[in-house]
Amino acid sequence: MQAEQAARVLMPVEAEAYVEALEPLTIKDIGTERWLKQHEYIEKLNMQAIISASTNEDEFVKEFLVSYDKLPVLIHELLTVEVWQQKIFSILVRMDFQPSSTIPVYTVLYHEATIINLLETIMYHKDTCESAEDSMLDLLDYCYRKIVDLIARSSEVEEEEVETLPNIREFVEHPTTFEDLKKQQRALDFDVAVKAVSILRYITDHLDSLPLSTTHRLLNTHNVPILLVQLVENCPWTRESAGRLRKYVDGKWQEVPQEDRMRLTKTEGQVWIALYNVLMGPNCQQKYEYNDYNKNQVLKVRGYLHEVLLDQFPHLAELQRYLEHLSMMEPPAARKDLVLEQVPEVRERILQENKGKWEALAKHQVKTVFNPSTEQLKELSKRWAVTYNLDLLESMLLDPPKCALCGAPASKRCSRCQNEWYCRRECQVNHWPKHKKACELMAQPKSALS
Repeated sequence: MQAEQAARVLMPVEAEAYVEALEPLTIKDIGTERWLKQHEYIEKLNMQAIISASTNEDEFVKEFLVSYDKLPVLIHELLTVEVWQQKIFSILVRMDFQPSSTIPVYTVLYHEATIINLLETIMYHKDTCESAEDSMLDLLDYCYRKIVDLIARSSEVEEEEVETLPNIREFVEHPTTFEDLKKQQRALDFDVAVKAVSILRYITDHLDSLPLSTTHRLLNTHNVPILLVQLVENCPWTRESAGRLRKYVDGKWQEVPQEDRMRLTKTEGQVWIALYNVLMGPNCQQKYEYNDYNKNQVLKVRGYLHEVLLDQFPHLAELQRYLEHLSMMEPPAARKDLVLEQVPEVRERILQENKGKWEALAKHQVKTVFNPSTEQLKELSKRWAVTYNLDLLESMLLDPPKCALCGAPASKRCSRCQNEWYCRRECQVNHWPKHKKACELMAQPKSALS
């Protein structure tokens, strides 16, 4: 019991209290004491959710967020800080604002990354997606915006600007200039966009359980199948120069050894799963309109379905056969159901409530929250040191692995994907039906790389 408690940032009763206290805040609230307290709650909930998911423990943070109907609140907070970045932070940049410390501003930028990370951790589950309710349309639009920006930026990034996700503790211990802060914003934006890919994949997993307007918006308003094709073509998380290949994995750019160049990363796997879902799902096939442009774009995927990829993800053989069939036929017309289409409301409401106030809000926040005195900064630094207890998180995640089925200490690893751990053969066999799909995605047969 003591060991289990040690491996937690929050006890269930604390997590429940934090979740229950979450509330929608306004642009004007950002940076205030009330906002900072909520940021601390979300940061700790995020850390605990990661630990629970990584150690196959009870995911009580997710359960509380669903039972207290707080997914719409998280999505509202995500969109609020997104709008703040677009409207307020851009004004701070134009003002040539030089605060005594960049930490308060960076905390707001980091808030978006914290929320998206929490959502990425919990939205794998069907009940989490369902509990988003009408806010799901806003989250879908958010992911679309982030991915479009990611694709647009992929050709613009200069080689010397290595966008590695910064550690917030470094900002507490080693203050930076506002110019450095702008560069770190780009790094955070990139990481957030990569996580948006995962969330989009989870939405496509559960389309049959979501409102019909979600499917309609995904397929016909945003044309997500073509967006995913563009991700396959552009691969923004891969960079190659001077014979060196780097891929963005776990928040940092890592050089890839020659023998691993064809191995799928988690993000690449998410793209292919999402593409499979939107092209092969029966409901999507009935509702997606294959005009000449859409058909030609989708057929480009055939050039990427090579043998090494199919060895890693055998399910894509079905997609390959479907595309060959599509190339030789005229697909049936999309089914035109009468849909009373819902539209996303959260972001539009935030924009309308603050229309014409952006300059005044920026000046107000510069005076009241973003330029603290030396004494205030000392107090804030102590507070942040407790909130961002990254050493604790790292030590917890480095604990001995646990069995994916029963949670007991594990010493045996799946020999195929090297990703899941088991305490004994029986647990591995019993867990195989659930693990099979992920194993086929992540496994890399040595023969395919030779």
